Amino acid sequence: MCGIVGWSNLKNNIRDYSNIMDKMINTLKLRGPDSGGLKVYDHTLIGHRRLSIVDPTGGLQPMTKKIGDREYTICYNGELYNTEEVRADLIAKGYTFDSYGDTEVLLTSYIEYGKNCVDYINGIFAFGIWDEYNRELFLCRDPLGIKPLFYSYKDGNLVFASEMKTLLMHPSVDSVVDKDGLLELMSLGPARSLGSGIFRDIKEVPPAFYLIFNEKGITLNEYWELEVREHEDDLDKTKKYVRELLVEVIENQLVSDVPVCAFLSGGLDSSIISKVAFDKFKKNNMETLNTFCIDYKDNDKYFKKDIFQPNSDSDYVGIMVDFLGSNHHNVVLDNVDLAHALDDATIAADLPGMADIDSSLYLFAKEVRKYATVALSGECADEVFGGYPWFTREYDSIEIFPWADSIEYRKNILRNDLKSLPIEDYTKGLCRDSINKIPKLPGESHNDRIIRELSYLNIKYQMITLINRKDRMTMSNSLEGRVPFADKRLVQYAFNLPKDMKLLHGREKGLLREAVRGLVPDEIIDRKKSPYPKTHNPEYTKEVSTMLRLILADKKSPIHQIVDFDFVSRLVDTGGASFEQPWYGQLMTGPQVIAYLIQLNNWMKFYDVKLDI
Repeated sequence: MCGIVGWSNLKNNIRDYSNIMDKMINTLKLRGPDSGGLKVYDHTLIGHRRLSIVDPTGGLQPMTKKIGDREYTICYNGELYNTEEVRADLIAKGYTFDSYGDTEVLLTSYIEYGKNCVDYINGIFAFGIWDEYNRELFLCRDPLGIKPLFYSYKDGNLVFASEMKTLLMHPSVDSVVDKDGLLELMSLGPARSLGSGIFRDIKEVPPAFYLIFNEKGITLNEYWELEVREHEDDLDKTKKYVRELLVEVIENQLVSDVPVCAFLSGGLDSSIISKVAFDKFKKNNMETLNTFCIDYKDNDKYFKKDIFQPNSDSDYVGIMVDFLGSNHHNVVLDNVDLAHALDDATIAADLPGMADIDSSLYLFAKEVRKYATVALSGECADEVFGGYPWFTREYDSIEIFPWADSIEYRKNILRNDLKSLPIEDYTKGLCRDSINKIPKLPGESHNDRIIRELSYLNIKYQMITLINRKDRMTMSNSLEGRVPFADKRLVQYAFNLPKDMKLLHGREKGLLREAVRGLVPDEIIDRKKSPYPKTHNPEYTKEVSTMLRLILADKKSPIHQIVDFDFVSRLVDTGGASFEQPWYGQLMTGPQVIAYLIQLNNWMKFYDVKLDI
């Protein structure tokens, strides 16, 4: 989609520092390969890189609009799904437009409504608007955090950008990681707490927040939050509403002037999206929908089912392709390439991530980009509709994030002088604080309260982790990833579903399954959930073990500042088997822990990370 960047200093004239901004803008070329621009004021510089999706000529940025003696400039990354509705409202108020895209609509909405513009727009977005008359900067991020927005405030400089690497190009922003940042990495990683940028100088505007910077300083305000209320619709009405809203959301997200495709794993979520998209393409007499799935070389030989991965995707992909008649592409990744793409994935994310789960998506997106510029995928359905195994467990109370079973065990990986880091207390404290933010519904059953708490934790932590991964891996290949299940109306409605309805028939995503019955084949609906496919080929484990062994052999490797050499050596020698629990969630087991440590070391090296612990 796009990359945004800006720099404001209300005390000093920074007009002559456009050379610094040019370097910062250049870091965003992969997010926006089609064009770039810079708007210069005395106290603010606004930059942009564009991936053109809608209105190629009229949507150039930064975009400036004058109303009388007042001037406003926007840099924007996102897509509004109610553009024409908002435009009509603004035209009725006397505004005119020079373009047909959503950028000018968003900017004009801010001119008319100020910070309350967020009440009128529906979409995915991160944007900055400079009000030259009032000398005020407004930054805003969409309700569920689909689009990234980082910032740093230091020495009077407020700098913001789509990526952390961009901020690190600014002379006031240093790559220091203190004890708080290390604690985040080793207790939550690859997740982060809301607002954390890991680096001491960097923070992130949380989802559903806006930031205002003016002569009074910085204010950060939440403009939307999940509302707790009793679910009043009966089962039939609920299923009907979910199906209708989901179809509407998917169709809205097909808006584009460039080729659109769908990821198709053969799972329920991607199959729903592919079916709705395919039907819309057909109705509009468009070319046949391109669908894509991912696999790994010789995975059919080595796949072993377990509680988390009960079946392989390939058979179900075939069922859906036959059902749709889509133009399907099976992308098969080489396991050695997968290992060596860990560096590309780390640089794309600016942080160590989900190991080969990241690098596989990076390589997959690179291949998909040959055919399309926009891709829809099924992330977020599990968080919204209860798709993970932990939704079906019984709880007296939730003491820790359900995907974080290995938290206490993680300490083993740390150097002796760091084993005192309060990893478990920190994680439990964040979990408890999050749950305490959820209002209690009078008369609510224990099970319904627990399912709402699980949903809240998944939306605020697990979902944003996967959204971050999707954005970074796709945008680093100039591919826009859209996630229809992360629509705020859908998320809000599902948030208050009682347990017996959300987990209808005692199944994960039970309500969603029945809501779309008849839309996709029963084999897909009744299939037991299987997560994002990972490699089972021992060639991958062998390769990452060799890579980490070489890192450990080099005494100058930065990872030696953090890890217990003996413990990690045993981890390598056993091919990951000595790490007895998943590092994170369902997928990051032994080989992925090895890969995560490779990412950690190379991230410290590439970003010249300075530890202040």
